[in-house]
Amino acid sequence: MIKSPLIPSQQTFYNANSHEMVDFNFNSGYTLDKEAICFFMATGFFLDDTTHYNELKVVKPATAMTMDGNKITEAKTYWEWHYNPRDIGLKQATEEFAHLFEKITREQLAGKKVIMPLSGGLDSRSQAAALTDENEVFSYSYKFDGGLEESGYGKAIAEAKGFKFQDYKIEKSYLWENIDRLSDINRCFSEFTHPRQMVIFNEYSQMGDIFYLGHWGDVLFDNDGISNDKVSNEQLLSLITKKIIKKGGLDIAQKLWQAWGLPGTFENALQNRLLSLLDEIKIDNVNARMRAFKSLHWAPRWTSINLSVFEQHHPLALPYYHDDMCKFICTVPEELLANRQIQIEYIKMRSPELANIPWQSYAPCNLYNYKDFDKAEYKVQRAVKKAGRIVNSKILNKKFIQRNWELQFLGKDNDMMLQEYLFHNSSFKKVMPQGLVQELYKAFKKEDSVKYAHPISMLLTMSLFAKKQMHTASVKTSNNLDRQTMVRKN
Repeated sequence: MIKSPLIPSQQTFYNANSHEMVDFNFNSGYTLDKEAICFFMATGFFLDDTTHYNELKVVKPATAMTMDGNKITEAKTYWEWHYNPRDIGLKQATEEFAHLFEKITREQLAGKKVIMPLSGGLDSRSQAAALTDENEVFSYSYKFDGGLEESGYGKAIAEAKGFKFQDYKIEKSYLWENIDRLSDINRCFSEFTHPRQMVIFNEYSQMGDIFYLGHWGDVLFDNDGISNDKVSNEQLLSLITKKIIKKGGLDIAQKLWQAWGLPGTFENALQNRLLSLLDEIKIDNVNARMRAFKSLHWAPRWTSINLSVFEQHHPLALPYYHDDMCKFICTVPEELLANRQIQIEYIKMRSPELANIPWQSYAPCNLYNYKDFDKAEYKVQRAVKKAGRIVNSKILNKKFIQRNWELQFLGKDNDMMLQEYLFHNSSFKKVMPQGLVQELYKAFKKEDSVKYAHPISMLLTMSLFAKKQMHTASVKTSNNLDRQTMVRKN
């Protein structure tokens, strides 16, 4: 029997017709799942077990599979997300988290040189607090060229803990020389402007033995602050829809749905699909139900996708993905999970020096005084800092960068590369209606680049998908011809 984790870090594929486990490939013999692709264009990830193809599915989380060779003969869920809160207070919850978190960390990192990205948030800071002098750590941070000096937070954490540290800059136009390799790695299950780690892809092999990553801590140890007695199923559906639909995502999905002539409307199809997925989660508490939905669908089908970039070099330690962490969360009262309380108390308890470093979301405040964020003195500090950025940007005549796509899509050279993929890829023209591509590109250039950056990025993803599919078909044809030639010669 094979069991998939509660939050899978990798996708496992099977053929929906034969039920045989298969490796993913860009197979032109499969048929496109156009409905699933529309959902993908809207959200940036595939829902449930769907892929680009009708014939290819993904094994769901917490699935136990009975195998006959390579064929799945039976598949059933062996664990379900639930909400059974215990009568505990913040102190006990924090101490239990500390014990579990540090146990997982010790087991995953024992005897290994650790590689850890650091940010100004709480997930990686919690990880830093869990590490001891037994761990040799290489840490690093990113910052955008022309953006905020974000790496300063990571450097401060590293100095407080005695880690080696390196800061890296996300350069303009790095995407184009990496895009083919990235599409091979993430198999076009995610768009390409999120995995900033590609900037230093070639350097990872020399950094250490294992990546120690804090993905999903912000979801497990926070909630959406929803009052449980005021939300109907329809309102919950609306909340989830707003969370997963990217800016401009509804526009591209609606237009593509119509261009492909799919039945009904995209909005109705999406609502029906989401309601069906929500009905599978037997939890009354709205916040816990939302967390379960995200962990079942968003984590394995979006967050996990670009973990594959790290895995090209080293194995991963993911303490927040651990099965025991998921099970623990299901027993913690929602009022203790709100507003990151447990992580904050843990850092203060284990590493006061880290708690004193400004929290990026509330800078210049730290974990001791972040609740004073809206006091006048801090408002003045933030206003002065923002004014300084604006003045500096005007003096240098340089756009202040807040998002990766601004570095990869804007400017003459980037635009030339973007047009090459959108308008001069013959295989893409067979997959995507060119009138729609032209319309969305024009909207990105002339109307609202912020709104239409996601649609453009998704079109770029599908262009690479079509290119890879065409290449696979060409290789297959070539191999068949070679075999036929060999047969004739013999």
